[in-house]
Amino acid sequence: MAEQTKFWYLRHFNIFDGLDEETLKNVDKIAAMCTFKTNEQIYFPAEPTRSIFFLKKGHVKISRISEDGKEIILDVIGPGEVFGELTQDDNGESRNEIATAIGEVLICTILRSDFEKMLRKYPELNFRVTKEVGERLRKVEERVTELVFKDVKKRIASFLVRYAEEFGTIKSGIITVKPPLSHQEIGFLTGAARQTVTSILNYLREKNIIDFDRKQITIYDMTKLKKLGE
Repeated sequence: MAEQTKFWYLRHFNIFDGLDEETLKNVDKIAAMCTFKTNEQIYFPAEPTRSIFFLKKGHVKISRISEDGKEIILDVIGPGEVFGELTQDDNGESRNEIATAIGEVLICTILRSDFEKMLRKYPELNFRVTKEVGERLRKVEERVTELVFKDVKKRIASFLVRYAEEFGTIKSGIITVKPPLSHQEIGFLTGAARQTVTSILNYLREKNIIDFDRKQITIYDMTKLKKLGE
């Protein structure tokens, strides 16, 4: 049953979508499924880059620790995304980032050496991974541009729009995102102080554009939120 479940997840994973049955069975043989609990670290800096990670359920925070000991959040990974592929040093020997579970997550892991063999064997898979990495870089470039050209209110509004579009569920025009990031984590991603994030979120709540608690972020008016982020 466990093997059937793993195979089902692989068939429904973005980069494996459309691959033939035989190819998927080969992936299934070299893949392993594992779960991580809230705030559990998936890997640490300086660990050998032995595995590639495919996130099926939940969210993962990718971060670094600065020289003065502060956490710098680089990205938040959602279901269907690949991570670990850009976390090696110049010699390809170790990671320089931390991956932490936000809520409970389900992950498929494949040894880097096995995955590299697959990429050489299946050009279509290689193309999809390259596209995935390119999309990740594009998102990072967008964040850098916002940090340079937008004020803090626009940055936070834009972040909420992206966060909702990527990870939210919609019902009757209302979007909810679970679990939410902390105000401190939103601040790291938008270049804002935690107090500033709290103040702006409260402002958006007063305007009945959003609501939030420790369990979720609710967006009532996406149109207004987008306009604030422009």
